[in-house]
Amino acid sequence: MGDAVGSVDAYVASFPEPARGILERARAAIRAGVPRAEETVRYDMAAFMLGGRYAIHFAGWKQHLGLYPVPEFDGPLEAEVAPYRSGKDSVRFRYRDPLPEELITRIAAEIGRMRAASAD
Repeated sequence: MGDAVGSVDAYVASFPEPARGILERARAAIRAGVPRAEETVRYDMAAFMLGGRYAIHFAGWKQHLGLYPVPEFDGPLEAEVAPYRSGKDSVRFRYRDPLPEELITRIAAEIGRMRAASAD
């Protein structure tokens, strides 16, 4: 699943349902948070790039969707992200649970904001 594909469309299409539909919804949520980002495939994962630098990757796995890297945030956003953390800079959303699309959009938007601030 997801190996050696050239586009995000092909990456997502390489997954069976229900993962494919969940990946599409996550992709749309990320796009809503970073609408100017360019899509590509890096490290066999779908990625959104801002200004030639990665912003966020998403990947499908057997039982979950992962977002990488997701830095630790300040304040209430981190409190919402914390239950999904699976490591220092990653979050996981199990396919069997409802996908928090609005949270994913806010994660992507904050990462985009952080990338823009570091570029100044």
